[in-house]
Amino acid sequence: MRAMLLGPPGAGKGTQAERLATAYAVPHISTGDIFRANVQSATALGAEAKGYMDRGELVPDDVVNRMVFDRLAQPDAADGYVLDGYPRTPVQASELDAFLAERGEALDAVLRFDVPEGELVARLLGRAQEQGRTDDTEDVIRKRLLVYEEQTKPLEDYYAARGLLHDVEAVGEIDVITQRALDLLTELGHTPVAQPR
Repeated sequence: MRAMLLGPPGAGKGTQAERLATAYAVPHISTGDIFRANVQSATALGAEAKGYMDRGELVPDDVVNRMVFDRLAQPDAADGYVLDGYPRTPVQASELDAFLAERGEALDAVLRFDVPEGELVARLLGRAQEQGRTDDTEDVIRKRLLVYEEQTKPLEDYYAARGLLHDVEAVGEIDVITQRALDLLTELGHTPVAQPR
């Protein structure tokens, strides 16, 4: 089962990605984790990415793609994975499609975690308070959400055109949201093999 999760900051993607990965006994692959692992292990790709990050620049698609493809080629991802935070643009999505096609694979589903903006703002303000992040004001949060919307809308359209985009209502108890996602994936023919934790 090869799935990708989409959703704005505060939608709970990371939590749900871990739970779905457990339910399907596949790795949860997050770009943040891949970056950290490559930088910490001082791989050639990690050094390349760190150079951009140290200069405060965005890591180019080419470097991001190579890191992700290297991770997807690992043996533990042979039977599937849950992608979280990648791809971020239609260009990356197209590169991913080409990489998977070369391997005779394809994404099975793209789950969009749907949360009303007011709920997202409340969640992110709560998280900022818990973590003592005073710079996360409501204005800053709303701007981040707007940027996400602008950057990700084309990606949603890309996957919707391929019939892969499915909405999951991401408001409510964590277990209930997980069950909604599992029900949807089961309907698509992907039966979980374990209980999510």
